[in-house]
Amino acid sequence: MKSVMPMRSPQLWIESLRTGKTPQPAPTLEPADGASQLAPRPMHYSYSEFVIPFSSNPLVLEQYTNAKGGIRTGKLMEDLDALAGGVAYKHVMKPGVAELTGSINDRGFYIVTASVERLDMLSPLTPKNVKDLRLSGQVIYTGRSSMEVVVKMEALGQDNAEETIMLGRFTMVCLDAFTNKARPVNPLIPMTEDEKKLYAMGEALKTRRQLRGKQSLNQAPPSSEEATSLHNLYLKYGDGTRCSDGIEPVPIGETLLENTMQMYPQQRNIQSKVFGGYLMRLAYELGYSNASIFTRVPLRFLSLDEITFKHPVPIGSVLRLKSRIGHTIPTGTSSVHVAVEASVIDQETGEERVTNDFRFTWGTPEHKFGRIVVPKTYE
Repeated sequence: MKSVMPMRSPQLWIESLRTGKTPQPAPTLEPADGASQLAPRPMHYSYSEFVIPFSSNPLVLEQYTNAKGGIRTGKLMEDLDALAGGVAYKHVMKPGVAELTGSINDRGFYIVTASVERLDMLSPLTPKNVKDLRLSGQVIYTGRSSMEVVVKMEALGQDNAEETIMLGRFTMVCLDAFTNKARPVNPLIPMTEDEKKLYAMGEALKTRRQLRGKQSLNQAPPSSEEATSLHNLYLKYGDGTRCSDGIEPVPIGETLLENTMQMYPQQRNIQSKVFGGYLMRLAYELGYSNASIFTRVPLRFLSLDEITFKHPVPIGSVLRLKSRIGHTIPTGTSSVHVAVEASVIDQETGEERVTNDFRFTWGTPEHKFGRIVVPKTYE
């Protein structure tokens, strides 16, 4: 089994406070002028994996068990984010480096999660099928300073049987330790036909993400199809009365559920900011609570549709998480979509700054929940 580079800070927080100073550039650590100066990497170079021994170690299983005896999906997301970070660091580090030592200033760079493109749950984790899980990942595409990382979660059964449980895609970006600007990463060389296909997929994902950014509501108005769908929804449920189909309309504004908490140093990453995977877990668990309260039926996680990491969350800050039900399909193959917004509150001015946006979808394949969210006003 190949080890994964740890993403937690090895330095005690009290030592960080004692020795913490504004970083000054070291003369020998000037950032590289371009990726052409960096050694190309084969795709398998960054491959990393580790096993979570659920079936063979009851003490480990206890740390992940939810109230119904299944596995806490939010904690697995936390592990996947740490895996993606370890994969990205392995890609840029010299051969044989198993862990990050020294400070960020010593290395001259650091790597952050820019976004999570998608996480799809292909098979449910239930109390009846708890098995050891293998988490693996590798870099499949590199830009000038970005890396597309794919991760996979597999259940390990008897006779070496493997079942893919979850697939995901992360975008990691390398930044200069002194300027906080993009820093080049080692180019990637696909060798086999399968690797060339993965590389093409990674390139297509990056192009699609850039296009989707241009089509977001912050950049462009809704399409005619989207506007028509919204109009029809408003005409059917906009007055707030239950229709003949028995569906109860609920204003989106009434689905708000939020949580506010202090950020402690025990959840810091190697940059001494709040670990992104921890934020994913907090957002997932709040989103699940909201979806469960709204639908009132058992839920199965289907996908994490997109996460954007806009700004880091500092240690010692106050974090506010706000969740709302954004879309529902109450009949047939029922599902509920939840948006979670994370923001940091300035404790001196009270101003808030949005740091993250999360999008989750849960399904209720065996139950209908008979409620639908609608805008309170057409405007």
